[in-house]
Amino acid sequence: MEGAVRAEGRGQKAEGRGQRQRQKGTMQMADGRSPLVIHLLVVASLLGCRANDDAVARLFDDPAAWIDLTYSFDSATIYWPTAEPFALETVAAGVTPQGYYYAANNFQAAEHGGTHLDAPIHFAEGRHTTDEIPLERFVGPALVVDVTGAADRDYQVAVGDLQALEAEHGSIPDGAIVLLRTGWGSRWPEAAHYLGTGARGDDAIPLLHFPGLDPDAARWLVAERRVDAVGIDTPSIDYGQSTTFDTHQILFAANIPVFENVAHLDELPAVGAYVIALPMKIKGGSGGPLRIVAVVPGGGG
Repeated sequence: MEGAVRAEGRGQKAEGRGQRQRQKGTMQMADGRSPLVIHLLVVASLLGCRANDDAVARLFDDPAAWIDLTYSFDSATIYWPTAEPFALETVAAGVTPQGYYYAANNFQAAEHGGTHLDAPIHFAEGRHTTDEIPLERFVGPALVVDVTGAADRDYQVAVGDLQALEAEHGSIPDGAIVLLRTGWGSRWPEAAHYLGTGARGDDAIPLLHFPGLDPDAARWLVAERRVDAVGIDTPSIDYGQSTTFDTHQILFAANIPVFENVAHLDELPAVGAYVIALPMKIKGGSGGPLRIVAVVPGGGG
């Protein structure tokens, strides 16, 4: 499905806290729902989302906190050691001879850097490219698996970690987006600290150290649950010392997309948030820059 649903509303208030961005809508329709709620209900209907209207309305009802889970793209953005970094070239920035201001830029970047999507084709031939991933894979209830207390530079999130979340909050529902919080986001944007090395090129690959998802946990998610996507606050869903990228292969064979370098997971509750993650739609792409946000009903507090 291609198209756009525009949400327009006045009387919205915005507040920022650190790098977090929140918006609270206050305008109400006749039935008490805000324009944002109405439009998201339409989107949910168009996408064939599994949640019913009442559940979606409660999720997006005012007040709601919006959390930006995306790092800005700039000269400090972290990329895989063999990838080209982000570059922004100024084409114009100033007042024209006609008297109006005009700004425009060119940019270039590898698909896999900063907060980005890994499409299944990245490690699974014949699976979805970036533009082929169904839209419903990019929206859903978020479950945050917090392993910050255990994660060291070679930690792999295990089946037991997923089951511990379920023991406290119930089974991972169909259509969920599972987000793995290792605490590595606190190291951004210091590349050497975040990647485990400041080296570049092929020689840097054996020096990478950061947490990831254990292949057995990936198999468990594929076989035992029906998740729409998996995200993590590290450079890769496989841990840094992986040489075969088994977790990528397992998830992508099942057409489960991955979000990497997800920001600010410390600001999300374990359950109760809802994620919207929209990548640049690159035809035939293996990934791409991602704008991912979460909404927390009730303001998160």
